[in-house]
Amino acid sequence: MKNSRKKISEETNDTLLLVAILPAELQAALHRLPLEELLEVVMDLGRPPEARLPERVVRLAERPVTHEELTHVTALTGEFGDDNRAGIERTLHRISAIRNRKGQIVGLTLRVGRAVFGGIEILRDLVESGQSILILGRPGVGKTTKLREMARVLADDFLKRVIVIDTSNEIAGDGDIPHRGIGGARRMQVPRVDRQHAVMIEAVENHMPEVIIVDEIGTEAEAAAARTIAERGVQLIGTAHGTTLENLIKNPTLSDLVGGVQVVTLSDEEARRRRTTKTVSERRAPPTFEIVVEMVDRDEVIVHRDTADAVDAILRGFAPRGERREQGADGQIHVRDEEPLLAATPPPAAAELAERRGPARVYPYALSRDLLERVIRSLRLDARTVGGPEQADVIIALRSRSDDLRLKRIVEGGGASLHLIKRNTANEMRRLLERIFHLAEGMEEDEVAQMVRETEAGIRQALDEGVDVPLAPRRPALRKMQHRLIAGHGLVAESSGREPERHLVIRAPEGE
Repeated sequence: MKNSRKKISEETNDTLLLVAILPAELQAALHRLPLEELLEVVMDLGRPPEARLPERVVRLAERPVTHEELTHVTALTGEFGDDNRAGIERTLHRISAIRNRKGQIVGLTLRVGRAVFGGIEILRDLVESGQSILILGRPGVGKTTKLREMARVLADDFLKRVIVIDTSNEIAGDGDIPHRGIGGARRMQVPRVDRQHAVMIEAVENHMPEVIIVDEIGTEAEAAAARTIAERGVQLIGTAHGTTLENLIKNPTLSDLVGGVQVVTLSDEEARRRRTTKTVSERRAPPTFEIVVEMVDRDEVIVHRDTADAVDAILRGFAPRGERREQGADGQIHVRDEEPLLAATPPPAAAELAERRGPARVYPYALSRDLLERVIRSLRLDARTVGGPEQADVIIALRSRSDDLRLKRIVEGGGASLHLIKRNTANEMRRLLERIFHLAEGMEEDEVAQMVRETEAGIRQALDEGVDVPLAPRRPALRKMQHRLIAGHGLVAESSGREPERHLVIRAPEGE
């Protein structure tokens, strides 16, 4: 309890240092507010000053901010860098400037910086693993706070040689002496924003770190420097612009962090084997970061433990299965698998579709019906499109419409299964229908149907009895289909034995 009071006192003292640089009238107004909740103070020329708290905005004065007040504040801060940011020595506060076309400051954002101790329990096992970690998330979600605490834990608890690359002095504070929030980690400042990549390489070459921590990797040069560091066996922990892994893959400047993307032209034979177009997107190289963390909120994250697998899944048109972690108010960490968007509804069993009289009925929700019919004909499926969702066994829609209220009501009100695809293209439709109908080129329908029945029986046994279930030996193409079926029910399968006796074993659900 005594330590907790000390930390609260230190945070309040730090906040008082930020309040102290404001004009006296604004200081008095802020002291009437709960300073422990203060997020930032905004001062814009010609507008009343405001204090922002988690749930409200409070006007600190009725009169507008003047040039003299802005000058008063900037005179008491550190020097503004090329990124228009300044700080207060030995604190984590950040003062950001807005300038007019002549370079004069016409607005200030004074953001309160706090060191949150114990804030990485939700990611502690990943930090301990020694693997490189990339954190993604929207501004203000707490990425930098997580980096700061990771630096302290790695340096103080694990006694590792940690160097923080602090471009804007946001991780370790302003001034020459780093803030206590990074513990025993060392800090290297960056003279100019465009020199961050050079300082990253300098840290590796001159100071023999075991861990390098860097905030806001945002340029191609910084992405190349990150790869160089990772290839030298140094654990790298960083953040990048973007909220999800898919956003990052689409960013041509930063996609190299997760392996990069290249367009490959396939031979006619390979394109037929894959049942795809001749040009496809593939991952170019191993990812720089083995683990990617998407920050949903300060206490909620989605973890992709194998970046390579996740990127490959996205490039094939699937949504990767992540691990969603939430930290409750009691401090307990709750972990569950995040279901892929493309598996919004479990696919109907092949046997179930086959038992229905007549062809399977497919409804394209806001998709090209002509295109879907051409794909059905090309695959020679026993299926047809229908004009309304109430007649359908299967509904296909775009992933971007997954939150469509009308679509949700349709699915909830009927017996059709919903499947989401990424784009309205023949290739996306073909891959989905192949999964739904369990197609395998060059195989007898009876063999496929027998495999499906056996696999589904094994899935039910694993779920109901909580035991590992070995399946009969199958050829590689059928084993691949078995993997899909098993993963669609949230289970894991492992291959066992050698050809021709190689087979899958469905593992019992954890916790059973």
